[in-house]
Amino acid sequence: MRTLVVAFVAFAALTACSSANEPSKPPSSSAAPKPAPSTNAAAAALDPCKLLPAEAVSKALFLDNLKAVAGPVQDNAANGGKARNCEYQHDGKAAGKLAVTRYEGKKGKPAELVAAIKNAKPGAQDVPGFPDGAVYYVDGQKAATLVAGELVEGTPVLVNYTGPAKMTPEQLAPLVKQALAAG
Repeated sequence: MRTLVVAFVAFAALTACSSANEPSKPPSSSAAPKPAPSTNAAAAALDPCKLLPAEAVSKALFLDNLKAVAGPVQDNAANGGKARNCEYQHDGKAAGKLAVTRYEGKKGKPAELVAAIKNAKPGAQDVPGFPDGAVYYVDGQKAATLVAGELVEGTPVLVNYTGPAKMTPEQLAPLVKQALAAG
């Protein structure tokens, strides 16, 4: 089980990806079938560009005129996650990225997912102020990432912001908190 959780979380942290697996739906016992949940509503719930507007990132990075660009859908059948990301660009160059990964149909606890990321990332440190846990790490002195988890309507969700390696946990935490609050 631990190996599955570590693989599950490491994949999410490294690629900010997720899965196309849908939870199974029980057969309807009523005469009138219920409409399927709107895929548009599900997609809107996963839109990181709506969760964290470019203006908020611009303020945190002290850069004017940042543009938020939605990234490609990244679903992963292997770990059951559905990831969406938003890249923040300044003059056509990447200034950071917010990724939201929902693990639909999974029973894992966000704190366990965050702990698995911490164990997988050398030098990772806990970040206080997040009820379900958060961890900060720097990959190869190239990018700093803060990952937080929360349970949304019974579904584990990881939210991470990755920016320049010089960004501190104190700079990243408000961005991730804002995205969590908006979700």
